[in-house]
Amino acid sequence: MSALSRQPESPFAIADWHADVTQLLDEHHLVAVSHFPRRKLHFASSLGRFLSSLRDVEVCNLYGRYIDDLDSFCDQLEHALPGPTLDRRIDGPSGVTALLRHRHELRGKVASKYRYYIWHDADHLLERDRKLFGRLVDAFAGVAAEAEYCDDDLLLIHRAVFVGGPLLDLYAEDPRGQFQQWAMDEGHDEAFWEVVTGIEKPPVLKYSIDML
Repeated sequence: MSALSRQPESPFAIADWHADVTQLLDEHHLVAVSHFPRRKLHFASSLGRFLSSLRDVEVCNLYGRYIDDLDSFCDQLEHALPGPTLDRRIDGPSGVTALLRHRHELRGKVASKYRYYIWHDADHLLERDRKLFGRLVDAFAGVAAEAEYCDDDLLLIHRAVFVGGPLLDLYAEDPRGQFQQWAMDEGHDEAFWEVVTGIEKPPVLKYSIDML
């Protein structure tokens, strides 16, 4: 990245960072961390606007300060992603994974090729329910891998951006967390998503917002 003059409204020294971050999302989900609330807010909102300006793209914003449990997460997901009725569960025909798989198409409009999920303040739920947070991360990464490697339908690339602070940073470094390994189902010797997709672990990259 080349350092350019600071934009008056931006807290970052690098002006043209959006394209570089988008390129990272070609192959990875992103854990974007900062110690500064204003930088986190600007990164998430500015990246969302940039991605929305691209062709064949849909952006789903999840506002983490309002996500305390599975029910409030589902409320956010229903607003961000039109689709069938969502039960308050992760698996099953009407659960979170089913809605993530759903492709909403409008008559006369070309179907999206890319779907980006931007989870603002993702560490809010992580602090309250670490296990649930891990299962939701697992669902995002699993559905994305399934769509790329197992689905014969028209390809839809899913990428998630988890934005947060020091707690999210620590979780990203935890080898037992779902940024570094698939979740194991109780009573099974192998992780479900590894069996289904053949991918050893979720492709997640940590990114320092404070380096911008």
